[in-house]
Amino acid sequence: MLSNSIWVTGATRSGKTTRLVSQFCDWVLPALNGTSNGTSQTAVNVLVLSAIGDTRLDLVDRLTAATQGRCPFRATTPLGFFEDEVMLFWSLLIQNLGLKAQFPVRLRPENEQELATRLWRAELDEAIAQSGIRESRLVRRVLDLMQLALLSGITVEEIPTILEQGVPRLDEQTSELPLSPQTVGDMLQRWRTWCLRRGLLTYSIIAELYWRYLLTDRTYQKHLTQRYQAVLADDVDEYPAIVRSLFEFLLANGASGAFSFNPDGAVRLGLGADPNYLKGLSDRCQPEVLERRPVTCLADTLGEPVLELATDPIFFASLPDSMQTVQTTTQAELLRQTGTMIIEAVQSGQIQPREIALIGPGIDAISRYALAEILTRKGIPVESLNDQRPLASSPIIRSLLTLLALIYPGLGRLVDKDTIAEMLVVLSQRSREGRESEEPGVQEAENLSVTHAIDPVRAGLLADHCFETHPDRPRLLPANTFPRWDRLGYQATHAYEEIVRWMEGQRSQLEQRLVSSPVVLLDRAIQKFFLGGSHLPFDQLAALRELIETAQHYWEVDNRLRQSDRTDAPPSMTVNRFIQLLRQGTVTANPFPVRSIGPASNAVTLATVFQYRSSRRSHCWQFWLDAGSSRWLSGVDSLFGAPLFLQDWSGQAWTIEDTQTANEQRLRRILLDLLGRSQERVFLCYSDLAINGQEQTGILTSLVNAAVPISLEPLPV
Repeated sequence: MLSNSIWVTGATRSGKTTRLVSQFCDWVLPALNGTSNGTSQTAVNVLVLSAIGDTRLDLVDRLTAATQGRCPFRATTPLGFFEDEVMLFWSLLIQNLGLKAQFPVRLRPENEQELATRLWRAELDEAIAQSGIRESRLVRRVLDLMQLALLSGITVEEIPTILEQGVPRLDEQTSELPLSPQTVGDMLQRWRTWCLRRGLLTYSIIAELYWRYLLTDRTYQKHLTQRYQAVLADDVDEYPAIVRSLFEFLLANGASGAFSFNPDGAVRLGLGADPNYLKGLSDRCQPEVLERRPVTCLADTLGEPVLELATDPIFFASLPDSMQTVQTTTQAELLRQTGTMIIEAVQSGQIQPREIALIGPGIDAISRYALAEILTRKGIPVESLNDQRPLASSPIIRSLLTLLALIYPGLGRLVDKDTIAEMLVVLSQRSREGRESEEPGVQEAENLSVTHAIDPVRAGLLADHCFETHPDRPRLLPANTFPRWDRLGYQATHAYEEIVRWMEGQRSQLEQRLVSSPVVLLDRAIQKFFLGGSHLPFDQLAALRELIETAQHYWEVDNRLRQSDRTDAPPSMTVNRFIQLLRQGTVTANPFPVRSIGPASNAVTLATVFQYRSSRRSHCWQFWLDAGSSRWLSGVDSLFGAPLFLQDWSGQAWTIEDTQTANEQRLRRILLDLLGRSQERVFLCYSDLAINGQEQTGILTSLVNAAVPISLEPLPV
């Protein structure tokens, strides 16, 4: 099948996706035109794969535009494809594996972690008592081992052997995994059996069901070859090893293939991707190498000197003006100077906000907030890529959780005066009309701003004097319970009484069984107090959407467990677990939409290195934040034990030297990839002292010393 399939290799932004789009048109357009060289053409059904959901949307747009929307195709991610296929052929799996005939329910990561914690309670308590490791971290680490194994085509039964060979152990324990390999294997096998009996599917189990049982089934194989005559896969260096089995089967059965591979990619290496193993698929394809980029980028001129400076401290060279350094003594000064540069450049018309990216190996919450505050204060929007903050970090979410605890019985210990006061402030918000502003971006922000009928001071007084604590039925008393209720004022008193009346009404309906689930109650509260979210800014609206989706899924799983285990626990017990789950910070939300529209689309991008590279974006200017940090070399963006589950693992114990080599290779890919995504200038943002006050001597310090310094006076605070 050499002539039917192509393997496109190229560096960042070398035109690989464009070549795949061209190949897609070569497959599907002849059938639309009716004939080709006098021969009638049959329609070609194409399976289109992309590494992640965001890049899938971009690829779909390009394919649709190239064919003017006339050619249907199926576009998904590898894990999305596995999930859809397992769901579609679930009856076949029931028959082959002897499973209970019930429709499967997929577990989200937060449900997976909670249920596994309950199942493994005995083993966890013993391990935590010996090592002191945090429970959530230990559970996630064990579950990640299962995911790494099954995405690489390794069975759960083989995990103990791999851990024995690959993880150096002292006295049968390690601080990173204080469980014996055999115990880990037993826990995972028990977890898999427990889930399958109840029809619960995690990503790990879905992956195993697909490659181990579905892809090897002849009935499924027959359907697969009938459904797809071609497969197009972009950025296969980000795919797990088991995807190669799918590709090889399709190619061996007459399908055509088009694959793109970036040697400087492998962003998801350590998170389940196996680029070297996927690269072996190139032997079945006609190779195409894209050596010349169709666009200008700094990698062409700075790639080699930057790599030499970063990897060889003895090497000395001066860098051109396209790479400069912003250097200060402290982190606070650095953030202010960086903001000053961007503000002056944008206000002078030198560059647009959408052409600027702020990138760091790890951006802490304070730096993220400070940069966003500095820029938005001057009317420059900031888009924080996949800013996965805990869902409960949003005041609106915390207030809704407090509301649940007040309405459902038996949850009085989950609320206190502070949470009550916050809830009263948030639930009393009222939208206000925007004011005209000549400053770009400010008018939109004003249109979304709100006022509060109950301010924090009055909310504190109400919580102190009108909140009656009770372990079973805490409640809010009338405003006149406060002896000096006249100090509250009409507006605050009216808003408070309105909240109390609504809560009492919902509690009455709950007792009459007129509230089917907490999801209904949450939706009613959002409609009542936030007008359905129509006037809220994007981050708050996204948090509300995530809350509703999380709650819907949580109670769907709870209903399944009640049916399978035949339990009759009170609903308030499930509400209790749900509230505590969110307060622990397990669930995260993306407060910005995938694609902004309007003025917000012209925003400065703020992202970690991993987020930025995953998004496949490019910018004229890049600011590399915290250039003196050691995290550029040793930053953790891989799962524990990940190298042991690669197909080319040597079988020997993973050593410190192996880690150092892997970090150096990762740094090389990061530098080349980032430079390939920068068109004009890179600014190295360096402070002599880190946040903790220690001197910074990271691996990029040599670049800072070789770059031309910029000196600016920071804007007044």
